[in-house]
Amino acid sequence: MSGLRVALIASARFPIIEPFAGGLEAHTWGLAHALRQRGHHVELFAAPGSDPALGARELPVRRVVLSAAARADASMPSTMWMAEHHAYLGLMLELARDGEHRFDLVHNNSLHYLPVAMASALRVPVVTTLHTPPTPWLESAIRAQDTCPVTFTAVSRFTAGAWRPTVPAAHVVRNGIDTDFWTPGPGGGGLVWSGRLVPEKGPHHAIGAARAAGVPLRIAGPVSDPAYYEDMIVPLLGDDVRYVGHLDRRGLVELIGSAAAALVTPSWDEPYGLVVAEALACGTPVCGFDRGALSEILTPECGLLAPPGDVAALADLIPRVMRLDRRAARRRAEHFCSLDHTAAAYTDLYREVAR
Repeated sequence: MSGLRVALIASARFPIIEPFAGGLEAHTWGLAHALRQRGHHVELFAAPGSDPALGARELPVRRVVLSAAARADASMPSTMWMAEHHAYLGLMLELARDGEHRFDLVHNNSLHYLPVAMASALRVPVVTTLHTPPTPWLESAIRAQDTCPVTFTAVSRFTAGAWRPTVPAAHVVRNGIDTDFWTPGPGGGGLVWSGRLVPEKGPHHAIGAARAAGVPLRIAGPVSDPAYYEDMIVPLLGDDVRYVGHLDRRGLVELIGSAAAALVTPSWDEPYGLVVAEALACGTPVCGFDRGALSEILTPECGLLAPPGDVAALADLIPRVMRLDRRAARRRAEHFCSLDHTAAAYTDLYREVAR
């Protein structure tokens, strides 16, 4: 079978463009490029402002214009919720109208419930990737149907297990990163933390562990929760802990590759952990909390994990992690975290469902 025609549904909330708002956006950008390199025709439906090189279709398909009476109704949700709902509703109605003539399959890479709830209205197969633990809206969309016609994938064994009561047989297709772009760096004497600055990613724990270990720390990522950043991060910054901004991929490669170790400190059950894969590809060993899928990615040769939330135990591990072999970290990325492996697995699945 030659290249397939894939409708790739992305987030309507954040554009798919560097610097990325989070791991979901980074993954979607990388997957679209990797699938095209494999000869597939990919049409990406994404938020306004997405990377022009992806040829994305804007995903408010039509901007919602509500009457004054509707906006004044007591049931009116937030403007953002309504815009997102309207965008996916418009897209799914469009695909139900003529999607089978334009695409061989639809890959829903968003977190929204409507592509699952409306999949039975399409005459083209739908694949949905589970990127998060179970959410009420998505679980409801699946359970509302006697037989949900969607083929599900999960980004880790851990995430597949979390969804098993609702989705008994999700295919595990792990997220991957471009190991030709994320290349090894020289290492250094300090630590790095990267990701969204939000409570569930726990950068304040990374600061506490780095200080306790007496090792300087640099923090990079978008300030996704300004109140948390101002209250919990800014007061802790100093000469030994610096926030270096929201960097693009090239800036992150340089930053992570120049660190002796990367700290990964989730305060929730991490469904995958793209920042772990990025660090390993840069040859930088990882020291983190044992939550979610992190233990699937790391081996003792490239990273060590402390009990969840135990900052003192994390600090104790830092000197050992800084001495791990950077070549072992890079090998793990190449063998386990490659975007090429991800694209190959999705290609096999696409061809299976398209038949």
